[in-house]
Amino acid sequence: MDMRMTFSVGGTLPVRRLGLGTGGLVGPGYWGPRHQDPERSVALLRRAVDAGVTLIDTADNYGPDVAEELVARALHPYPDGLVIATKGGVVRTGPDVWHIAGRPEQLRAMCDASLRRLRADTLDLYQLHRLDPDVPMADQLGTLLELQRAGKIRHIGLDSVSAAELARARELAPIAAVQNRYNVRDRACEDVLTLCERTGTAFLPWFPLGHGALAGGSVDPGADALTGVAAAHGATTGQIALAWLLHRSPVLLPTPGTGSPAHLDENLAASDISLTEAELARLDGLAGGGLSVDT
Repeated sequence: MDMRMTFSVGGTLPVRRLGLGTGGLVGPGYWGPRHQDPERSVALLRRAVDAGVTLIDTADNYGPDVAEELVARALHPYPDGLVIATKGGVVRTGPDVWHIAGRPEQLRAMCDASLRRLRADTLDLYQLHRLDPDVPMADQLGTLLELQRAGKIRHIGLDSVSAAELARARELAPIAAVQNRYNVRDRACEDVLTLCERTGTAFLPWFPLGHGALAGGSVDPGADALTGVAAAHGATTGQIALAWLLHRSPVLLPTPGTGSPAHLDENLAASDISLTEAELARLDGLAGGGLSVDT
């Protein structure tokens, strides 16, 4: 295993840096299943693990419940070395309709439900999907610490936080991972990445392909650097966008989602692309394109 392509989450869970997200296994607006036949999603999850993926990122509200249940159906009993990351703290009530739910009793119930769906005794990485502005941060993280002490959570993560929030959270609990929006065009969270690098915190960039815009060729005319580098490598723009993330920082762990076996293979092949310093400099100039979309 190429050590440049691995990272140890929380210092105890070594993973290949290019993983698989499960948002692509559910329907539009993260509602219901993507495939009418769940065996297609089961086969894709198994294909990913067979190809060497050791980090699966999911969430209780993908579906809701659907993605976690598919992960368990496909991969349980989990092979040694496979890390399952999930999220709680958000309740989805319809396609693209959700609300934050970070009260201690809600987080405890969500964690227990994820354990049941994933058929696990311990959640490798449990990420607070959003900080609840109506609940003190100390109460939310204190609840996760209680769950950690009870053996239900191995490592704690946060989703969509500012650098200031991350710094404050680190004073309250050991934070092993952050999941923020970040890609070759959207680097608004550069300060969060800098803090993660300084503290050895995993950074799982969500929408690493700009919600598909960087993979489907729908980049704007000003993004000729991306298409030019892709052409030089005989690769797709999506592969170059993922390769850039892997080169950008050793703490970046992209987990692109897909429901397509061909797209999965294409994504995973990005780890074999070696970008030159000149190519990296060209791609670095793409910051600020604004291609990503909020969840």
